[in-house]
Amino acid sequence: VIRCRAAVAWAVGKPLSIEQVEVAPPKAGEVRIKIVATGICHTDEHILKGCFPNVEFPVIPGHEGAGIVESVGEGVTSVKPGDKVIPLCLPQCGECSFCLNPESNFCQKSHLSEPQNLLPDKTTRFTCKGKQIHHFLWVSTFAEYTVVPEYAVAKIDPAAPLDKVCLLGCGFPTGYGAAINTAKVKPGSTCAIFGLGGVGLSVVMGCKAAGASRIIAVDINKDKFAKAKELGATDCISPQDCKKPIQEVLTEMTGQGVDYSFEAIGHAETMIAALASCNMNTGICVMVGVMDSGSEISLDPMLLLAGRTWKGSALGGWKMRDCIPKLVSSYLEKKFNSDLLITHTLPFAKVNEGFELLRAGKSIRSVLLF
Repeated sequence: VIRCRAAVAWAVGKPLSIEQVEVAPPKAGEVRIKIVATGICHTDEHILKGCFPNVEFPVIPGHEGAGIVESVGEGVTSVKPGDKVIPLCLPQCGECSFCLNPESNFCQKSHLSEPQNLLPDKTTRFTCKGKQIHHFLWVSTFAEYTVVPEYAVAKIDPAAPLDKVCLLGCGFPTGYGAAINTAKVKPGSTCAIFGLGGVGLSVVMGCKAAGASRIIAVDINKDKFAKAKELGATDCISPQDCKKPIQEVLTEMTGQGVDYSFEAIGHAETMIAALASCNMNTGICVMVGVMDSGSEISLDPMLLLAGRTWKGSALGGWKMRDCIPKLVSSYLEKKFNSDLLITHTLPFAKVNEGFELLRAGKSIRSVLLF
């Protein structure tokens, strides 16, 4: 058993509490990882606000991390102690019908099919003050050590800087892949991105990499416009400055609506606006933002009848165990610069400060270092 620090969410609406926790050794098929760096993603904020009813408290959040394998359980062959790894919040078991389908990046073991509050054997590896602490998406990167199933770990290039590539655990591949894999943005096309957080800005980067000729960034926080332009946006608009609904503005700007639109916020009204802002016949709208559990959208079916496509994207369409190591290699080859998303680097003890920056709209990505 390893005793180490972790940020525990004891209850909904409470700040994270830095505690000493006990982390049990890995069982068969499991890997114990020393987390070196972790990003703060908006999904972690959703947990603290209680937006996910299938998350059980007390819990150790965090799902965008990178670290080094400390030990492995019986039967683990793909990683060994000392390997640099990224734990995966979307597993790839390699055996279910989704994993066996080359066009799918989902996995039956994912939390959208069954909760990941406990490891597959329905027990936890975390205890604190004599209490069992739940995992989050199995990864729980807000702990110095964490235990995950082998099929939720990707071994990466030993040259990778962990304080930078931790973003490749969630935010960057989610947005970048939504453009490249889910929408399949074509060269010369027009795109609109609603929401310029870490994920939305990664969509901007994906649209630019795909060769889009016009990339329109939409957000009410104008402080994010400079970063959006640095990453490839050609236009930036705040809906609060428009006299008409934003979908009408975008349609007028582009003639008949954009070719591709992306919603990276998670609000019903912006999802509808994003759908309505793309071309009524060939337009593709990709839902990337996470809505509060139980939310519903009422939709005018005419928005789809003429031929628009509305799709969701899970982690940017990447088969995580196969693709994350390749993305890390592309990062090392400077094919993209996800470092530009990192606005703050903080010691782990300042985790709550990192969340304050996120809530205030002052950060894109804060990275916590252990």
